[in-house]
Amino acid sequence: MTNGDEVRTLRDVAGARPLRHAAPGAAGAGAGRPPRREDAIRNHAQILAAAEQLFTERDPRSVTMDQIAKAAGVGRATLYRRFPDPAAVAAALLDEHERILQGRLAFGPPPLGPGAPPAQRLAAFYSAALDYLERHLPLTLGIRPGPARFSAGAYRHWRAHVRSLLVEAGAPDPDVSVDALLSPLAPEVYQFQRHTLGFPPERIAETLGRLARGVLPEPGIG
Repeated sequence: MTNGDEVRTLRDVAGARPLRHAAPGAAGAGAGRPPRREDAIRNHAQILAAAEQLFTERDPRSVTMDQIAKAAGVGRATLYRRFPDPAAVAAALLDEHERILQGRLAFGPPPLGPGAPPAQRLAAFYSAALDYLERHLPLTLGIRPGPARFSAGAYRHWRAHVRSLLVEAGAPDPDVSVDALLSPLAPEVYQFQRHTLGFPPERIAETLGRLARGVLPEPGIG
């Protein structure tokens, strides 16, 4: 017989409890504990790389902890010390990619980073966020279905970013407008447009760019 923990999949745990979007390694980190050794850091990277490949090749909800451990070349005990289930691995993987995008928003070159007018920055953000969805759509659909995504750290970050652009541009009622502007980036909406209607990513990005320029006034335009 197989231990029940060994065959838990993303589908099982996603419905069993809300996901806490924790930073990679947070499960093993704590106050007063020594830094992770080089082999632990290497194992962590191998786990995420192997999991990303598995999540790309198949339905993420069907991936098991045994499959991740085998693909990463680590023991089950090593994997479980860091992650309790496939959903936690998926969340850590998305965290890695989201932090990269957050860094580009805060410190990267314009128009995505600081220094460009709000409309251009919003259009660039749409393009970057669509690229993120294109590459990680199965994961975002699997671990953040429906309203769950609103409690994720990433959504709060994107909301703060877009709201700041609305405020900078002098747009009316940014607290309401911000969620309307983020709604096209809902994974379910992107899946419908890309895979049901068959719209190419370039067409979606171009349309959202026009939306950004229509909502946010250009400098010097009252």
